[in-house]
Amino acid sequence: MNIPKTQKEFESTFQTEGKCFQYLFDIKYDKGYYCSNCNSTNYWLIRNRYIRCKKCKEEISLFSGSIFQNSNLSLMDLLRIIWWLVSLKNGVSAKSLAKLFGLSYKTSWIWLHKFRRCMVIPEREKLTGTVEVDEMYVGGKAKGKKGRGADGKTIVAIAVEVQENGTGRTRLAVIPDASRKSLNKFLMENIEKSSTIVTDAWNGYCDVTKMKYTHKIINQTKVLDGNNLLPNVHRIASLVKRWLLGTHHSYLNKGNLEYYLDEFTFRYNRRKSKSRGKLFFTILYQALKHEPILNPSLTKNKDDNLHI
Repeated sequence: MNIPKTQKEFESTFQTEGKCFQYLFDIKYDKGYYCSNCNSTNYWLIRNRYIRCKKCKEEISLFSGSIFQNSNLSLMDLLRIIWWLVSLKNGVSAKSLAKLFGLSYKTSWIWLHKFRRCMVIPEREKLTGTVEVDEMYVGGKAKGKKGRGADGKTIVAIAVEVQENGTGRTRLAVIPDASRKSLNKFLMENIEKSSTIVTDAWNGYCDVTKMKYTHKIINQTKVLDGNNLLPNVHRIASLVKRWLLGTHHSYLNKGNLEYYLDEFTFRYNRRKSKSRGKLFFTILYQALKHEPILNPSLTKNKDDNLHI
């Protein structure tokens, strides 16, 4: 499988719809094609993105059962959107993408969100070793209570591996509140048992030891500079907010914040990757394996904007 490494290689690989079709076919049927009706392995690739069995003549869409199902965009445009999404260091906003490809803002917005769904690998490994955990609050300045329990804020749980020379992988998730129940669920879903979890003294983390983790508590009263209480998760929180402001200019909504966080996590955990092509291939592969997503499920609550 030829994986493009540069923009020039990308354009050379995907010059026509036919080349795009063949490339996607080779990914989807990487173990070989066989007809689900008669088990024949002989086929034709025909127009309109269909595969026809030579024996029983059954036809099936190349995109059936994938995120591309019912797409009206050309294959060249779809692959270019993924390429731009991964090749630009900080990603691309729907507004910028719409201008770049001459698409409507709605179309660009929908496809970017569809591809964000493909950035979480189902079988990904949990975080291990020493892991800092804390929460951050996404939302503009508002009157009322500050910190945990603040009104009008979206709470995001953060976990990041602490390594000798910096940080490793991270996990981010929107949680309903900073309660013990919500935090326990986040820890179990994202951190391997027997890891060492480092937190502040918030009582929402009181079950960490019972959950078979080693729990290290940093007491704020014993830290001279409060900003250094949990420096690694604070750094992630700062990077997330800076990215949301810089790339998306705060124009996002509560209902889809989780997927912006998935994109940040995908980028951060692969920040040392020297191959944009491998990132492109990863998302393309996941898109062909991902179940279809109906557009209304993406646009629901789209007007519920969240200001950073």
